[in-house]
Amino acid sequence: MARNRYDVDEVLETPFDFAHLKRSFVYIKKYKGKMITALMLSVFAAISGLLGPLITQYALDNTIPQKNMGQLVLLTLAFIGTIAVSITFSTIRSRIMTVVGQDIIFDIRTDLFKHLQELPFEYYDNRPHGKILIRVVNYVNSVSDMLSNGIINVILECLNMLFIMIFMFFVNVKLSLVVLSGLPIFAVIMMMIKKRQRKAWQDVSNKSSNLNAYLQENITGARVTQIFTREEENAQIFDRLSEKYRKSWINAVKYSNLVWPATDNVSTLVRAAIFVVGLLVLTPAAVSLGTIVAMTSYASSFWQPIMNLSNIFNNFINNIAYLERIFETLDEPATIADKPNAQDIGDITGEVKFDDVTFSYEQGKTVLEHISFDVKPGESVALVGPT
Repeated sequence: MARNRYDVDEVLETPFDFAHLKRSFVYIKKYKGKMITALMLSVFAAISGLLGPLITQYALDNTIPQKNMGQLVLLTLAFIGTIAVSITFSTIRSRIMTVVGQDIIFDIRTDLFKHLQELPFEYYDNRPHGKILIRVVNYVNSVSDMLSNGIINVILECLNMLFIMIFMFFVNVKLSLVVLSGLPIFAVIMMMIKKRQRKAWQDVSNKSSNLNAYLQENITGARVTQIFTREEENAQIFDRLSEKYRKSWINAVKYSNLVWPATDNVSTLVRAAIFVVGLLVLTPAAVSLGTIVAMTSYASSFWQPIMNLSNIFNNFINNIAYLERIFETLDEPATIADKPNAQDIGDITGEVKFDDVTFSYEQGKTVLEHISFDVKPGESVALVGPT
């Protein structure tokens, strides 16, 4: 393997496929009980939140026209209750997933560190140490959130969309079809930016790795830098690497930031279409004010999980590059390992014993002859002169 430098982008030796993602589920299975509990709490919170528009619709169409103040107070309390239940369940779920995320970080980082102990010296000779360090620290932090909250949130947002569709069709079928008409437009937008976004974030990963590699070299080699008075030159190199990282990051964010305005614009068009169809196309007898208000609320709620899924997709794309790097490291063949049936050498005191070795001088050179002596912990031996 050719030696990698701080100014050379790393090339993945194997392309990413979904087998990598399936392989990462090993770290999730250990905490599936907690994750299922968090998912159920999220479902209850979502259902509680969806009851609000139904309460609003009933109040606008029945309670307020009848001027029934007692019923209006009860509906208000029920509306507040649904919000309180949703917030409570969501808070408990967040605390559970925070703990799970930190446990996943611990597991991945432990596996990486143990594997690094068994890799040959060639692995470290061919890579700047900063590029190795960033895998254990930065990449693991990013990937852990995707494996914990990311998976749960994908399932949750899909369930949210299903529940919202059920509630929408229960209120009005025709206006529900108006809400769903925006999905094809959104799908086309996502297909256009998907491929470019992944390549852009892979480039960010490379440039970040290069920058960290050079930073680590300069911190550990500060004395060498000062001895050879390379402060100015090293600062210029660091500026160049920082500038490349800045440009790659801006390019990647450009694609990521296309998602949320596209989602928001499609959502706004859909909600406007609800008013147009409800007030101008359908008869007032078929669609009441309460129905339009409820459908507008559900339309907003329907596109919120889609926007959340878009953000999760962005995060997923960003972290795929990091996940590739982690598994690339774990797939490096380990050569420093015990053979089968290896015996334990027991406690090591650190004492070195030299038998039959002597030192003498002959024509300006140090000659080794027979002598015996011990070097105990804390002591040192030096060969003085030409050896």
